[in-house]
Amino acid sequence: MAFKERVFSGVQPTGNLHLGNYLGAITKFVALQDNYDCIYCVVDMHAITVWQEPGELKHATREVTAAFLACGIDPKKHIVFNQSQVSGHAELAWVFNCVARLGWLNRMTQFKEKAGKDRENASVGLYAYPNLMAADILVYRATHVPVGEDQKQHLELSRDIAQKFNNDYGAAIQAHGYGEGFFPQPEPIIQGPATRVMSLRDGAKKMSKSDPSDYSRINLTDDADAIAQKIRKAKTDPEALPSEEKGLEPRPEADNLVGIYAALANTTKADVLTQFGGAQFSAFKGALVDLAVDKLGPIGGEMQRLVKDPAYIDSVLADGSARAEVIADETMRAVKDIVGFVRR
Repeated sequence: MAFKERVFSGVQPTGNLHLGNYLGAITKFVALQDNYDCIYCVVDMHAITVWQEPGELKHATREVTAAFLACGIDPKKHIVFNQSQVSGHAELAWVFNCVARLGWLNRMTQFKEKAGKDRENASVGLYAYPNLMAADILVYRATHVPVGEDQKQHLELSRDIAQKFNNDYGAAIQAHGYGEGFFPQPEPIIQGPATRVMSLRDGAKKMSKSDPSDYSRINLTDDADAIAQKIRKAKTDPEALPSEEKGLEPRPEADNLVGIYAALANTTKADVLTQFGGAQFSAFKGALVDLAVDKLGPIGGEMQRLVKDPAYIDSVLADGSARAEVIADETMRAVKDIVGFVRR
């Protein structure tokens, strides 16, 4: 059957949104608004797969929402909400727990990375959360998902779950008039340069809020002075910038800074090197400071203004949740009929 094109994506409210979140995800969300119906979710249920202090979780949920709005997501034309306000996510996740196979989850590399050596002590939620991620997407029967490289495996699992549900319940799906399949096969959207932003202190590590050095990242709430200082102190090497992309391959820190400039300027690494090839890092960093302050400074200011108005943030989330629930409830009524649940 034909599915309405719809984008879904979510961001965990774990605090300290940084440049990697902005370039790797939020800018893509903004761009997709022009061509799709978009549903953007603060995935607070995913956040509690590891312990969160309750007061901090509320603050972080509002901060992510503020980032969405400050970066240009329109909550009137599209849907912005937090996951826990729509019960369909949890309901469909349980159905998917019964569809997905243990072997599929055992192959998820991110669980192994997050749980570390003490896996027996990890929460069941951390292990099973790829099923909840599939439910997040498919409760809206979304057709497209903007993802980073580290989420591609989970999207593949969502596609496997959708296909198995369609196969397992094929007769019931057809009997209820949904044709050959009820759930779509969501497609990944991976766009643009610098989809994976690395640490400013180590080009081999992904930029992360958990890094003990605040100089490893640019936080979205950093002011102009902090942004400038962090870029000027970013690790580099003694060589001039190359004139071609191939010259960046053995130079991870140079590659990272050129990628950041390209993403902020909405251009390519090749174009950046055409402009700055042969230049020393001191000159390039100066240009990058100017660009980053120009792009990120207004976002940080607007985020700080919005976070000081939690009643407004909560009204945006309540409105988005009500609109998301209409779509999710329609899906869940159909799923319950297909599976064979008796419902009101």
